[in-house]
Amino acid sequence: MTGTTHVVGAGLAGLACATALVAAGQQVTLYEATDHAGGRCRSWYDAKLDRTIDNGNHLILGANRECLTYLDRVGGRDGLQTVDPVCLPFRDLQTGENWALRPGLGPLPLWLADPHRRVPDSRLVDYLRVLTLAFAGPDRRVIDLLPESHPLTARLWKPLAVSILNTPYEEGSARLLWAVFRQTLLRGAEACRPYIAGPGGLSAALVDPALNFLAKAGGDVRFGKRLKALYRSANGAVDLLDFGTEMIRLTPDDRVVIALPAETVGALLPTLSIPDRSHGILNAHYRLDQSAQLPGGLPLLGLTGGIAEWLFVREDVVSVTVSAADTLINRPVDDLLALLWRDVAAALGRDPDRPAMGRLIKERRAGFAATPDQNRRRPGIRHGPNLFLVGDWTDTGLPATIEGAVQSGHRAAALVTAA
Repeated sequence: MTGTTHVVGAGLAGLACATALVAAGQQVTLYEATDHAGGRCRSWYDAKLDRTIDNGNHLILGANRECLTYLDRVGGRDGLQTVDPVCLPFRDLQTGENWALRPGLGPLPLWLADPHRRVPDSRLVDYLRVLTLAFAGPDRRVIDLLPESHPLTARLWKPLAVSILNTPYEEGSARLLWAVFRQTLLRGAEACRPYIAGPGGLSAALVDPALNFLAKAGGDVRFGKRLKALYRSANGAVDLLDFGTEMIRLTPDDRVVIALPAETVGALLPTLSIPDRSHGILNAHYRLDQSAQLPGGLPLLGLTGGIAEWLFVREDVVSVTVSAADTLINRPVDDLLALLWRDVAAALGRDPDRPAMGRLIKERRAGFAATPDQNRRRPGIRHGPNLFLVGDWTDTGLPATIEGAVQSGHRAAALVTAA
């Protein structure tokens, strides 16, 4: 194929698209408005903590085939830590009880026949209710099918749904939650196996290897290039990209892939239907005086009965995540660090009134609101003879996840190559 594909945005969707195209022998120029790649999934050195931290705590699962394909392409798998055995440990911060969900080798519900693999005091029949999500219509919410009164809602369905959808439980789309459950819990242990960022953080696995791959393969990466406008001809083809200080005029053989946040694309393409509501996420990182040990010896822990949903440990840094955090996100940083430390202290047996040194990260637009109405607003990939849209907010069939972002980038690359 002649011509150049101009990929605008170096988040994971843009990186996945650009590396897939370069691997297929295509000419690619990648533009990024900031001085770094990775978007909402990256790492940096924090001088206050004197540690490398991530902007958020992201899990990759064995079922995330698109993401693992991307990692294998760019050579980033070594930057991930494999969680073994496959286990989702939980701690109830109100009662102090520890328990774990332990998927077996076979599909659900076979492994749930073993009481040691499920929530304490639960019955096999309690889990079968989740299968009703498979038949949910487009307007059905999670709470319609897994109500608050269900015996597993507080201890399993709600913490999983809120963290997966980044949406309040009473609003989340049943279809989008089922799309994740179908690929993970229903397929057994290997599909549920968690992979988390290693000592180098998310960038060492997902971002830096991709930039190195592009550099070695001849891809052109340009930082500090913020797209101001794009202009289209009468037939809908993009023929000019306006970066403010530079105008890029396209040839008839060029293509454009826009890999930007939904709100930015909405400003560039005002007639396009896009998700127009989002939810925030809070991530707090604390540096301890020594390496921490979680129950079960694993590097992650689900939390119930508190504010945070998940706790992660990387040597002497412990991090917690609060999804759908809109009611908290405007509170002062110091207040939030003190508040979230109480969950950390309860999980680790620390003094709740003596917080460790911490760093709080507020992601106000961490992902589109995964509600039925917002899901209907998600656009497809192709929008004209040479224009393609990618991102976790496009119509991937998944909520706003790393897997969805990478999947959209790969699909766009396939369409560009086919065109």
